[in-house]
Amino acid sequence: MVKKHLTLQHSESVVVQAAAQIYAAYITSGRVTEEGNAHWMRQAIKEAIAIARGVDDAVISDGEME
Repeated sequence: MVKKHLTLQHSESVVVQAAAQIYAAYITSGRVTEEGNAHWMRQAIKEAIAIARGVDDAVISDGEME
């Protein structure tokens, strides 16, 4: 078995953390079935990205100021 190393940028790891929390909430609420596992994981990722984009649009960080 070949092991692959995964390297994420900081912003990607933040989105992964948010997606994991959303996905965990789906599991806890009973929405995730074994057959629907991939669907809910993709949905959690989409929602985490939407949240990240919304925050990026709403907040100006120090590095973005002129």
